[in-house]
Amino acid sequence: MQSPAIDTASARPSAASRADLRHILGYTYFTFICYLSIGLPLAILPAYVHLRMGYHASLAGLVISIQYIATFLSRPWAGRISDSVGAKISVLWGMGACTASGVLLLGAAALHRNPPWLSLTILLASRLVLGVGESLGSTGATLWGITATGQDNTARVISFNGIATYGALALGAPLGVVMEQQWGLTSIGIITIVLCGASVVFASRKAPVPVVHGEHLPFRDVLGRVTPHGMGLALGGVGYSVLATFVTLFYLSRQWHGAALCLTAFGVAFIAARLLFIRAISRFGGFPVGITCLIVESLGVLILWRAVSPWMAFGGAALAGFGFSLVFPALGVEAVKRVPERNRGTALGVYTVFADVSFFLVGPIAGAVIGTFGYASVFLFALVCVLASLGIVVVLATRTKRQLPASSF
Repeated sequence: MQSPAIDTASARPSAASRADLRHILGYTYFTFICYLSIGLPLAILPAYVHLRMGYHASLAGLVISIQYIATFLSRPWAGRISDSVGAKISVLWGMGACTASGVLLLGAAALHRNPPWLSLTILLASRLVLGVGESLGSTGATLWGITATGQDNTARVISFNGIATYGALALGAPLGVVMEQQWGLTSIGIITIVLCGASVVFASRKAPVPVVHGEHLPFRDVLGRVTPHGMGLALGGVGYSVLATFVTLFYLSRQWHGAALCLTAFGVAFIAARLLFIRAISRFGGFPVGITCLIVESLGVLILWRAVSPWMAFGGAALAGFGFSLVFPALGVEAVKRVPERNRGTALGVYTVFADVSFFLVGPIAGAVIGTFGYASVFLFALVCVLASLGIVVVLATRTKRQLPASSF
């Protein structure tokens, strides 16, 4: 007579878990759409501006980088919007901005010859608006998911948002190339308008979460509390930044083939680790998971540095991806604990800025390292950065253990 009761009780956590997952995915969806709109034109705009419009390669690079500059500058503001007026409003504004970027992209495609400078100006405006939309949409979606599903799901929400980000970029880039080849740049603008516009409607129908009122910490205080965790994230992300930027040139310098497989291995291992160990952070804590992950990532980068065959490099990339997978959510969970609940949107925005900074700075610094010491040395540079991140996280973990339990906010 007790067996059915035992079975029912054991089924309840599983059912609750599935309900939580569906709930989380309902908010992660907005992050996916946001980064899909980023990924669709990512692989085609440099060639479009340089080869079709006839502008210098530096302008082609600016078209891509200006979006990240806008994202970098607007992240803290997006966090403040989420904290002060609500995560739903941030998502609505973000999806609206992404829709507007599609409209501008459509206009740039229609005017690419009449005259070209006007088309380029509109295209740059589209990228700036898209960068702001990324900040508002992704920050708002993450905070909305955390607040709606409960603080216990913070790590899962952040993890699934990361999967949505990388998955959308991986899907969007090749899809955008195919669409542009078949139907031109106009098709990218149209699909962006349709997807993001529909997302505005979807977001408007979802229930908002209450805004936590009260006096907010000054921005400098939030920055000071989050910076150590952000530095760990920025340095830990150098392995990925170096791999994504220079692996093709590294393979060419060794006369190897299959550089793209390294990126595939990194991405597959990254997503697999997040899916397999997504509950590890809530079970063991952010710092222990972060330390373990950085050790694994450092081993992967070490293998890449000492690789003597493409398959050895392939294995190193997979190990690095597996290790880096949980660094962002592990340190992010600990970062948001450092601020009151009413400041957590700002904390998330500031924390994410450090990932943006990592991408900005790695290119020129690693390029200078390559110019002086050769292509393999760039992975030694990455290894030093990852080990420095490991040192920061160990210090943070030790300091946290020594402190008295924090009073509740």
